[in-house]
Amino acid sequence: MTDRAVEWAVSNGQTPYEAARTAMEARARAIREDGASEQVWLLEHPPLYTSGTSARTEDLLDPGRFPVFDAGRGGEFTYHGPGQRVAYVMLDVGARGRDVRAFVKSLEGWIIGALARLGVESGIRDGRVGVWVERPDLAPDREDKIAAIGVRLKRWVSFHGISLNVAPDLEHFSGITPCGIADPRYGVTSLADLGINAALSDVDSALRASFEEVFGSITVDGETVV
Repeated sequence: MTDRAVEWAVSNGQTPYEAARTAMEARARAIREDGASEQVWLLEHPPLYTSGTSARTEDLLDPGRFPVFDAGRGGEFTYHGPGQRVAYVMLDVGARGRDVRAFVKSLEGWIIGALARLGVESGIRDGRVGVWVERPDLAPDREDKIAAIGVRLKRWVSFHGISLNVAPDLEHFSGITPCGIADPRYGVTSLADLGINAALSDVDSALRASFEEVFGSITVDGETVV
């Protein structure tokens, strides 16, 4: 935790990916160079796929389905779209201990804590990035991913972040091998798929409460329009 101001920003509607990436990178640069406030930015994207630095061409199963963007973050292919809460996290990791593993663990704890507030028990798994839930209702050894994590650090300031499936069209994930995991025991789920009727505002409240518990207080409220 630091004493630095953290802005909590929420955008309504669907934010184009390229515009969001431009704004995110500009904010991260301002944090590094100008001492700007750290920021957590919550938004939705239109349907699209993004590729990380470890993405394999063969994992893009339907390349003509949605636009594909090179995200420049870690990880493989992922999907973003309506009904999914994306949280871009621009934090000064240099001032927060300079420990990348601890930072990623904090992101995981943030998501797990938010899901617990929404009545979902979740956790991390060795060798599988993201946050997972057990699905004994589908099969004894079935587990589904409910949230993805993909970040990048530049001069110790983070950007990109997390995505939490609230009520997206899960069939849209079929155009990729999500995060490179093809094992049929592991799928993708959402709060709606688990029978939880949560509005984005409910999810945002849970994310904010968990963020403050893990990272420290939000000190600035803002609205971002891109």
